[in-house]
Amino acid sequence: MPKQVLFVLQDDSLVLDWAGPAEALRLASLQIAALGLAVEPFALRFAGAKAASTGSVGIQLHALEPLPAALPEGSWIVLVGRTSAAEARTQAGQRELIAWLARMAPGRLGLRLVTVCSGALLAARAGLLDGRRATTHHQHLDDLARLAPRCTVLQDRVFVQDGEVFTSAGVTAGIDLALHLIAEHAGELVAARVAEQLAVPLRRGPADPELSPLLAHRQHLNARLHRVQDAVSLAPSQDWPLQRMAELATTTPRTLSRLFAQHTGTSPQAYLRGVRLAVARHTLQAGASVAAASDAAGFNSELQLRRAWAAAGWPGSPSGAKRQAS
Repeated sequence: MPKQVLFVLQDDSLVLDWAGPAEALRLASLQIAALGLAVEPFALRFAGAKAASTGSVGIQLHALEPLPAALPEGSWIVLVGRTSAAEARTQAGQRELIAWLARMAPGRLGLRLVTVCSGALLAARAGLLDGRRATTHHQHLDDLARLAPRCTVLQDRVFVQDGEVFTSAGVTAGIDLALHLIAEHAGELVAARVAEQLAVPLRRGPADPELSPLLAHRQHLNARLHRVQDAVSLAPSQDWPLQRMAELATTTPRTLSRLFAQHTGTSPQAYLRGVRLAVARHTLQAGASVAAASDAAGFNSELQLRRAWAAAGWPGSPSGAKRQAS
């Protein structure tokens, strides 16, 4: 019997939250059949409190099945995020859905709970995350902590597993989680083939941060700092003394350091080092040597890269990252 995967859709659901994981599961079923594996393929179902809903990009979704009274043991219930505007509106329309979730109790009673992005907020409203470890999109971490005070909310994670409850961060993190679940269910070969078909170059795991160092420290509106960050990210291998960065921001080195601390919580030099480390790791994972990765990232030597790697607290070593890619 196929593995039942029920995607629960509301109005203004983020299309990529459910379409990405659903496509990954569809491709996994094809690979399971092609390889002749003795594991269940996935049967995708789409349900809602209403028979029709509107997706985040305006797509009209019709013929959604009603919320089922029961599901086969081992089925998955997938809750996906909604637009920020939808999350900010009253939750009165969710009462039926919340009551249904509380009754089905995924995560217990033989059902698995999977959430993508702010889908974790719906799970929290139904009391499904009490006593659990969980995550969500970084913009909703405080909301999750407020809605589920008995939940341990983990920041900067791609996804978190707590028993049969799997929660993931924003949008594309749902694909990372789907690939993880596929590997768990059908093996790494199937997950690798699906990732290749989806053109996903790197699979992130539960210990990986939600935000790449290339994107971190960008949650601000200071145009001068963005100008410096854009330039550094585009050409990390160039020399970037503090004076040059300050000239790009049309300010003094001292003021630039103050602005970085105020708006990003880090220093210009630490930001540069984080970008270079990210470039080095990506280069290593693409199969380059440690020496080539050092050059591409702008480190003066392999030793400098190793020291920066250790100082950042990254697990393993550049050589180890290279071996894993081989």
